[in-house]
Amino acid sequence: MTALPGETPGTDDAPAEDAPAAPAPGGGADGPSPDGPTAGPDAAEAPEAAAGGAAGADAVDVVAEVASASSEEPPEAVEESAKTEKPSEAANSSVASADGSAAEETSETSADGSESAEASADGSETAEGSADAAPAAELSEAQAELAAQRELRERIEKRKAEKAAPISAGGGLSGTAADLLAAVRAVESGEKAGTAFFARAAPAPAPAPASPRPAPAAAQPPRPAVPEVPAQQAASPEALEAVRAVLAQGGAPEALARPAVDALGEQAAELLRSDPWHLLAVSGVRPEQADGFARALLGSECGPDDGRRTAALVGRLLEQAALRGHTALDAAAVRTALAGHAVRDPDAAVLNAVEEGVALLFGEGGDAEPDETDAEDGEQDEDGVREADPTADADAAPVRMFLGLDRYALAEESLADGLARLVNTCEKTADWTEAAAGAPSPSAAELIRTVASAGLVVHSGGEAARAEPAALIAAARGLGLRALGAAHSEDGRRRLAAATGDPATAVTLAGLLSGAQGPGRDEDGALALDLLVVLDAPQLDVEGAAVLVEALADGARLVLSGDPGVLGSAGAGRVFADVLAARACPQVVSRTPDPGPIGELISGIGIGELNQVDAPGKEVVIVPVRDAGEAVHRTVQLVADSVPRAFSIPAEETQVITVGHGGAAGTRALNEALKQRLNPGPGRFGGFDPGDRVVHVPAPGRAVPGVVRSADGEGLHLDCGGVPVVVPQERVESSVRHGWALSAHQAAGMRWPAAVVVLPGDAAQGLSRPWVYTAFGRGERHLSVVHGVDRALPHAVAEVPAQERTTRLRPLLEALLTPDAASPTG
Repeated sequence: MTALPGETPGTDDAPAEDAPAAPAPGGGADGPSPDGPTAGPDAAEAPEAAAGGAAGADAVDVVAEVASASSEEPPEAVEESAKTEKPSEAANSSVASADGSAAEETSETSADGSESAEASADGSETAEGSADAAPAAELSEAQAELAAQRELRERIEKRKAEKAAPISAGGGLSGTAADLLAAVRAVESGEKAGTAFFARAAPAPAPAPASPRPAPAAAQPPRPAVPEVPAQQAASPEALEAVRAVLAQGGAPEALARPAVDALGEQAAELLRSDPWHLLAVSGVRPEQADGFARALLGSECGPDDGRRTAALVGRLLEQAALRGHTALDAAAVRTALAGHAVRDPDAAVLNAVEEGVALLFGEGGDAEPDETDAEDGEQDEDGVREADPTADADAAPVRMFLGLDRYALAEESLADGLARLVNTCEKTADWTEAAAGAPSPSAAELIRTVASAGLVVHSGGEAARAEPAALIAAARGLGLRALGAAHSEDGRRRLAAATGDPATAVTLAGLLSGAQGPGRDEDGALALDLLVVLDAPQLDVEGAAVLVEALADGARLVLSGDPGVLGSAGAGRVFADVLAARACPQVVSRTPDPGPIGELISGIGIGELNQVDAPGKEVVIVPVRDAGEAVHRTVQLVADSVPRAFSIPAEETQVITVGHGGAAGTRALNEALKQRLNPGPGRFGGFDPGDRVVHVPAPGRAVPGVVRSADGEGLHLDCGGVPVVVPQERVESSVRHGWALSAHQAAGMRWPAAVVVLPGDAAQGLSRPWVYTAFGRGERHLSVVHGVDRALPHAVAEVPAQERTTRLRPLLEALLTPDAASPTG
C-alpha cells in the first residue's frame, strides 16, 4: 500500500494554520457527561483525547499503525452527553442560530440519524414546523414512523391503566398462564365453548408454495416525495405565554418556552408549576438547572429526595442509557448514579420511580415488577430492592434487577412475541429444492432451502453476500410468492434492485412501513407479503423492529440479513445480535468472501487482525499525518485532486468518514474545509448553498445523503438519491447538516466508489473494531486512510470489541422459542 501519485505523505507542505486543538477529555463540547449511570469514557464517534498529532507515523503499512481506544458507542450518545454538560446559558441553545456554536452542539445529533428528538430546534421529537403549512396529500415517511411510535405509546398507556386496576385472583399471571386462566373462565361461564380454544392450537396451513397465489394487488411504484409537514400543531400563543410566565418566575430563560410546550404539551405550564423537574424533558437542561428552577418555584418544599425529583432523574438516566443503545439498566448502576446526584436514599428513589410508572423493574430474564403484595411480603436486599422470591431455594443464584422505560419494555416483548408467532405459524413442509438448484452459489442455495422450512431465518455475511438474499427473493417470486427486500438506506435499496434485476423487489425499510414503497397492506392491515428480507439488519433498533414484525401476517417468512461486524443501530437495542445469540431460529452463514484488497483487509479486521494487503492498483492507500491540521489539509487534497486524478472518481462520489463531529478534524471542521474548496458560497439558505452535499435526518435513526438544489418559501429543496425532498425552514437547522464528511454511524448501510477515512491524533479513544470495520468497508474501489493515531489503530482492531448493550430481547426469545429450531448452516 503506497501513497497516491502526487502525494508526499509526511512532508512539510501542510497549511500554516492548523485547526484548533480538540478539547481535553470531559472538558469540551464533545466530552462525555459524568451524570450518566456509568462512569468511564463512553465515546465512539467523538474524539476525547487531548490534541496533538501522532508522532512517528512514517510507515505506509496498515499493520504499523496506531494505539489505545475506548469502548465504542453510538455518536448520538456522546453528543447528548455533551449537550447536558453545558452551562445554563446553553439551555436556550436549541433555539439559537445555526451559525452559533451552541446551536451547533445541541442540534448536531440530529444529523447522526438517531437523536432528532434532542436535536430539534424546538427541543421536541415531533416538532415538525408551523401549523400554517398546507397538509400534504399523503403522509411522509417521518409522519408514518411517528404515528407508529404514537401507537406504541397508546398501548403503553393502556398497559399502565390495566396495572392500576384492582387485581383479581390470578391477576398476577402473565403470558401463557394468563391466557390459560382466561380460557378456563370463559368456558366455565359459558361465554365460549371449549372447542373455540382448541381450534386455535394449529394454524391453518399456508397454500403450497409451488402453486401460484392469486394475483396480488399491483405493487405500488415509489411515490413522489412530499414536503415534510408538521406532525403536530404548533404551540398556541396562550400556552406559550403561560409557560413563559412560569419560566420567568423560576428564573429560567424564556427561550425554553417553545421547547417546553413541544415536549410537555399544551398543559406545560401546569405541569412545570406542579412538578418543576419536568423541565428535564427539554433538550439541553441539566439536573442542576432543573434543581435551581424547582427551588425558585417551590422554595423550602423541595429537597434532594423529593419524589418528583428522583422520578425525573431516573427517567433521565434511562433516556440517556437508551441513547447509548441500552433498553434497560442494572438497578445497582441506577442507584449509584442517583447517589451522585445527591439523592440520600437511592433505594427508595428507585422504588418510587417504579410506583410512579416512570420505569419498570425486571428480574434477569423475566418481569419482576413488584405489586403491593410483593412489597408487603417480599424480602429486600440490603439496598432495599427486592431481588428474589422469598419462597425460592436458599441456594438459588441471586436475581439481577434491571430498570427500563416502558416504551422499550413493550417493544421488546412485542418483538419477541411477534418473532415467535412467525416461527410457529409458518408452513414448514414447503419444498423449494428446484428453486435452490438454480441458485447462483452454494450459500444462496443453502439460504433458499433453509427459508423454505422456517418462518424466521438469520443470514450473516459481508458485502458480497448480499447477492444471496437477492437470489432468495428472485427464487421466491418465481414460486409465485410475494417476496420483497428492504434495505436501511436508499443506496442499499438501489444495490439490491441491481442485484435482483427488478426495481419492484427492493424498498427502503422506512418506505415500506410508511406505505410510500412496496405492495401496501391487505384487508387485515398487514403487509401484503409472503416473504420479507431485511438487509442491513444490524441497523434495526428495537422499536422499529417491533413495528415491522407486528405488520407481518401470520404465515409470512422473515429473513434478517446483515454483517455482524458493523456498528449497531443508532437507536436502542441490538435486535440482530440478540436474535443470533438466542439461537432460536436457523442461521445461515455465507461462505462468499468480499473480493479484492479492500475485502481482504475488512475480513482480517472482522477477526481482530489488521493485516498488510497487496494493493497493486493502489486500492488501499495510507497517508500518514502529524496533526489534525495536516489531516484536514490532506483530506481536502485527496478528495479534490488525488482520488479524481488517480482513479477517475469525481469528488461527489468520494465520502469522507471520521470519528466524531467535534475536534479539529471532526465532521464540522472537515465539512467547512471541503465546502470552501469544492462549493464555496455565502450559505444564504440557512448556511447552505445550491450544490452543497448534505445529510438529512427525516426521523430518528435515519441519515439520508443529499444535495441542495434550491430554497424558497416552502423550505430547502434537496435531491436525495434522485428523490426530491423539501425540508421546511423551521426544520433545516435541526435536521440538515453538510455531508462531505460523515461519522461511521451515519455512513453505515451505504457505500461509495471511494472512501477517505480520517484518523487524527485526538481520535484514538473513539476507535473500536466495529468502527474500523464499518468505516473501512464503505469504499467500493478505493480506500484512503489519513492516519495520525500511531498504534491506536491495530490496538483498537485487536483489543476493543463492540460496546455491550443491556437488553432483554435475548432472554425473552430464549423463553419463548425452543433451541431445536436453530440449526446454523453455512
